[in-house]
Amino acid sequence: MFDRALLRRRRDRAAAGWDGFSFLMDETATRLVERLEDITRRFPLTLDLGCHGGEVARALHRRPGDKRGGIETLIQADLSPALAARARAAGRGLAPSGPVLACDEEALPMAPASLDAILSNLSLHWVNDLPGALIQARRALRPDGLFLASLLGGATLVELRTCLADAEMEVAGGLSPRTSPLTEVRDAGNLLSRAGFALPTADTEVITVRYETPLALMADLRGMGEANAVLTRRRDLGHRAVLARAAALYQERHTGADGRVPATFEVITLTAWAPDASQPAPRPRGSARTSLAEILAADPHA
Repeated sequence: MFDRALLRRRRDRAAAGWDGFSFLMDETATRLVERLEDITRRFPLTLDLGCHGGEVARALHRRPGDKRGGIETLIQADLSPALAARARAAGRGLAPSGPVLACDEEALPMAPASLDAILSNLSLHWVNDLPGALIQARRALRPDGLFLASLLGGATLVELRTCLADAEMEVAGGLSPRTSPLTEVRDAGNLLSRAGFALPTADTEVITVRYETPLALMADLRGMGEANAVLTRRRDLGHRAVLARAAALYQERHTGADGRVPATFEVITLTAWAPDASQPAPRPRGSARTSLAEILAADPHA
């Protein structure tokens, strides 16, 4: 589905100017790390899978020597060697610190049961085989290890997607894959179960960013390395005409009272655990001593 080689090249190019475009990754990394504050467990050896420019490492660091979330060693990994190098440079002197490597989320180079936790911030929505990547992550975790990840969901850039589709119908007389397919929150939760995780949960929140123009949004997507990388994308000369018409439609339909246009980013957060005998389990089916019908009959307002 996705051209992973193209995605790597785009991230490599984005690395040089990353600080000017990392605002969304910074925000979601902060929100992801904040969830660790609600967990009393410690995760001495943790992997940041798809580390981009080191946003999770910075979110974990509050002061020298701090081990936020009980993380003592953080391994950072990204598909892009250039971004991995940037994460290494940005992480010097921060705690926790550990190895930084370039690797593909679809071929995780971690030994079975070697990690206490895996964090991933806005990277897994580019994986071709998401169930396979989740299975690899689960295998790399020790029993009762934590998997905590955010990825972009199906409502992301709904304004741009609609305008691109309408513009292409108008200009080219047909549709082509100009935006990436994204996961729905219900499907994401089911994938965790299919991958063999225990206690899976998936929730969603929306981040709205307001732009001066639609073209500014498109420039940000290129700067983030998040432009269309679908294998079947069109590459013909009509591309610019479609983008221009889509930008005009975007401006007409979505300009607010402040003169700006909104861009919606739906962020799905996945939380799950590698199976372990110590974890709570549901009671066997049919073991309840009181039926729901009896409860409702006793209290009609329940």
